[in-house]
Amino acid sequence: MGSVLRFFNHRGTETQRRKTKGKHRAIHFFHLSALCLCASVVSSSIISSAMRHVLSALVQNRPGVLAQVSGMLATRSFNIDSLAVGETEHPELSRMTFVVHGDDAVLEQVRKQLDKLITVVKVLDISSENYVERDLMLIKVNAVGQQRNEIALLVEMFRARVVDVSSTNIMVEISGQESKIEAFIDLMRPYGIVELARTGRIALVRGLAKEEAK
Repeated sequence: MGSVLRFFNHRGTETQRRKTKGKHRAIHFFHLSALCLCASVVSSSIISSAMRHVLSALVQNRPGVLAQVSGMLATRSFNIDSLAVGETEHPELSRMTFVVHGDDAVLEQVRKQLDKLITVVKVLDISSENYVERDLMLIKVNAVGQQRNEIALLVEMFRARVVDVSSTNIMVEISGQESKIEAFIDLMRPYGIVELARTGRIALVRGLAKEEAK
């Protein structure tokens, strides 16, 4: 009788081990799949950003400046990928950060048109500089059952954070370079993106910019 009990106990232990091992394999596979997709998205982002220029413009902090600048760019059909504006360390000045896609000729046209505006104090092309760039995003994703655990793992991997939870979805805050944000968006698509909001890219040159140092 004792040998029979030991036999069934052994079988039960082996079954439990196999289940645990299978679960670990599933989690490991999930991590590998996420990392592979991240690498793929980042690589494609680098390739597509070959003609990407980042412009930083100081403008007078007056009502209607943003509408004036964006209207000028729109009427000339410039391909502006991102436009962000905010007050600087000087209350009378604001900084606009543009991300423009195009060749050097397009970049030069944008700079010339911006320089013509009275409210624009200075325009710098910081694409060739050593600069820090950030984009902030809030994203609301469908999440029920096991999906919550999967999304929580991805949030941790991307160093993001959950800022709101409801019975049917999760809201995540994430910041970083454009490639990181785009990779996270692609990983969230299978779960169902409910809403998404981004600030646009902001950037500052490390140390002193070349044009400022002259």
